[in-house]
Amino acid sequence: MKRIRKYSIIFRYALVVPVLALLYPSTALAQMDDIPLNLPKYDKQPIHFGFTIGINSSNFTMNLAPDLKTMDSVYRVESLPITGLNLGIISNLRIGNNLDLRFIPALSFAQRNLQYSMVLPDSSKGTITKKIESTYLEFPFDLKFKSNRVNNYRAYVLAGFKYAIDMVSQAKVREQDKDIIKLKRRDYGYEVGIGFDFYMPYFKFSPEIKMYNGIPNILVQDRATYSNPIERLRSKIFLVSFTFE
Repeated sequence: MKRIRKYSIIFRYALVVPVLALLYPSTALAQMDDIPLNLPKYDKQPIHFGFTIGINSSNFTMNLAPDLKTMDSVYRVESLPITGLNLGIISNLRIGNNLDLRFIPALSFAQRNLQYSMVLPDSSKGTITKKIESTYLEFPFDLKFKSNRVNNYRAYVLAGFKYAIDMVSQAKVREQDKDIIKLKRRDYGYEVGIGFDFYMPYFKFSPEIKMYNGIPNILVQDRATYSNPIERLRSKIFLVSFTFE
């Protein structure tokens, strides 16, 4: 639990910093006329490329079975977020002065834990944690709405759609193992985010925060011991990333 609280604090501060930067008066930045303009023709390119590396915090939005209280052993289920790694390639299409279309295929390593509070075989109460690991191929399409550039800085917001394939999904495993929690192979949903472009002498650097919410129920309900208490599982992911373009 201490580890979870630590990462929760990290993500909380990661969200606060961009918001404070947005509140910083652009008029003050505009007065810095002596700052040399880096990459002055960068935003005129119709297409440019780059790469991104990020840290994700993966979790579930969960709906429990209506009859959970009447079950023999499990009486509570909690989803615990775990951090993972994202690596992606950026393709950026310029649509206008303040609008881009971005395609960022990525490889995402994610883990989510489900903690079950239950009555154990010896009639005592305890908790059992089930680790659910996923390796996703992600295909997001985002619209990037950019502010006007001020010297070597600009802010932006993102909104888009993402489709993902879990390459280690056990959805089709035929084993009668009651300990396996099976997730569907395919997932899709929407994502929103905020970020900042910093124009360096030789490249553009952008810290970015995104939140993804899955739409479909990705739980394979096979009436097994650990899936039976759950009615729906949907993906919920926070991503802090750094892009180099």
